Amino acid sequence: MLRTLIASLFLATVAIAAPPVIFDTDMGNDVDDALALAMLHALTDRGECNLIGVTLTNANPAAVPYVRMVNSFYGRPGLSVGAAIRDLKGGNGDGYMAAALHAMNAIPAAAADPADVVLRRLLRAATEKVVIVQVGFSTNLAALLDSPEDIALIRDKVSLVVAMAGNFTAETNSEYNVHIDVASAKAVFERWPTPIVFSGFEIGRDLPIPASFIENDFTWAAPHPIAESYKAYKKMPYDRPTWDLTAALEAVRPGRGYFTRSENGTVTVTPEGLTRFTPGSGDRQYLRLDPAHRAEILSVLELLSSQPPGRK
Repeated sequence: MLRTLIASLFLATVAIAAPPVIFDTDMGNDVDDALALAMLHALTDRGECNLIGVTLTNANPAAVPYVRMVNSFYGRPGLSVGAAIRDLKGGNGDGYMAAALHAMNAIPAAAADPADVVLRRLLRAATEKVVIVQVGFSTNLAALLDSPEDIALIRDKVSLVVAMAGNFTAETNSEYNVHIDVASAKAVFERWPTPIVFSGFEIGRDLPIPASFIENDFTWAAPHPIAESYKAYKKMPYDRPTWDLTAALEAVRPGRGYFTRSENGTVTVTPEGLTRFTPGSGDRQYLRLDPAHRAEILSVLELLSSQPPGRK
């Protein structure tokens, strides 16, 4: 009896500790978004987070059906999906979504509500503070900064944003997610009313996931939507940076020591899309990578993103 009670209390503690997560993505512009979504499903299966919705900033018509197909593959067909609110398509990687949909024989999905509508609905319904993993353009989050009511909602319901965005090295090129919608990035990075942690371009760049992982670790399902996506994105074999995966990992496992964080400060965005960090009294931080942890982090990213549905 006592053992059962202790086990019940432990499970209750785990459930309470698992933060609700919204994945805000430009799915289709690069293929790392797909792996990051697979990771969040795996972390939800493990009880470490609770993926409650996916919102899109890529307006490609295949994006909503693709996300719904992946969600269904991982056992969550009813997960909320929000469509892009502006006609931003970004890069030329959209073809992998159509290829994966075809390989999985997916049935076309119904239209989705606009992303900002879905974000508000999810936040209002949340009974615990939400973590937002933003790995695309800042368009959707910027839309929530237009009214005092939305800003109050953010303060009440969001604990943290972890964004794959920016470049915090000495390089002078704007990072892709910022470059596509500079105005929205400036609004979010400078005005968002909760803490933001940035996984900059340099983090995922320095953690490339090997082609052998894609070729070998998804063979438990044929076809597999993630493996099919990688095969269609570029000619195999190729290694690919893990930009979006690093943001998802930090959002759900911030205390594991995979990365270190900068001191607190502010982040401003120049008209050219460059991100400038100023240490001080703000609540913005960016990730730093210790090269000694590369192998460990890659191992974790590979394990989580290739985990079969439902496995603890």
